[in-house]
Amino acid sequence: MCRSIKKLRDGEGRAPDEEVAAAALQFVRKISGYRQPSRANEAPFTAAVDEISAASRRLLDALAKR
Repeated sequence: MCRSIKKLRDGEGRAPDEEVAAAALQFVRKISGYRQPSRANEAPFTAAVDEISAASRRLLDALAKR
């Protein structure tokens, strides 16, 4: 996994949406092999980032508090 993705669940409150989106972007960059997609691949790249951000937020919000 990408080392620049940091743990977002620390028990001290809700992770900021910006950090969740940044982690999703790093994940999509890692698995797609693109740092910046071409125009032809921009829409699916952005959609993947949005979907992973939303799934990550749902997961973080659903996890039991420590």
